[in-house]
Amino acid sequence: MNRRHISSGSSFEALAGYSRAVVDAPYVHVSGTTGFDYASMTIADDALAQTHQCFANISAALASAGCSLDDVVRVRYLLTDVADFERLAPVFGAYLGKARPAATAMVVGLVDARMKIEIEVTAKSLKVA
Repeated sequence: MNRRHISSGSSFEALAGYSRAVVDAPYVHVSGTTGFDYASMTIADDALAQTHQCFANISAALASAGCSLDDVVRVRYLLTDVADFERLAPVFGAYLGKARPAATAMVVGLVDARMKIEIEVTAKSLKVA
């Protein structure tokens, strides 16, 4: 088995003992990813801004694995407020419209009150080794 771990450098990963992504070819499993900017460890107050940051973080993890958002086959959206879904759904489509993955959206409580969304994806690519 050829498994590889990808880290974003987030202090959350070290604290809780997980990886941003795990490559288990041909799959890439990206952990639930929030809207934190991991370089500055800051997070915007707005759900829309957090969503764009989530996708930037996920894109970086996928690129490290040798694939992209176009390779996503499964996505889970975890929202803290159902009212945000209507505003965010077009953003989801903008990032994943080409891949058209199987999707689930849930309203949940997240571990930090500043977090308004968390997104988890699985990608499949023959380019991943």
